[in-house]
Amino acid sequence: MVRPLKCRRVCNMPANSSFGPQNSTAIIEMTVDEYETIRLIDLEGLTQEQCSLRMEVSRTTTQAIYSSARQKLADCLTNNKMLKIQGGDFKICEHSGQCNKKCCGKMKKFKNCNKEINK
Repeated sequence: MVRPLKCRRVCNMPANSSFGPQNSTAIIEMTVDEYETIRLIDLEGLTQEQCSLRMEVSRTTTQAIYSSARQKLADCLTNNKMLKIQGGDFKICEHSGQCNKKCCGKMKKFKNCNKEINK
């Protein structure tokens, strides 16, 4: 029996959901939680441990998500592919849009996670 995916907390949806060359027919799909790990670790400079606390998942899960996201970014950059950000098991932070960098670290865990697919 497969273990169900744990809901990941995301502070905001990306402002743009696709990036890359417009004439490209090859598309790589990145989930919203993969985007969030890139944002938290690479942009905000958090450690994987801090990122895992914000997203409410284990550090090993964060590491796996981050590794997958980086491989997808590298594939897009080096192979001239379009990147689309959509889907995944996540819940938007209840303070979305007014979230500061510290609020998500103090919030309680989500009791229910609805799989949000943005296709």
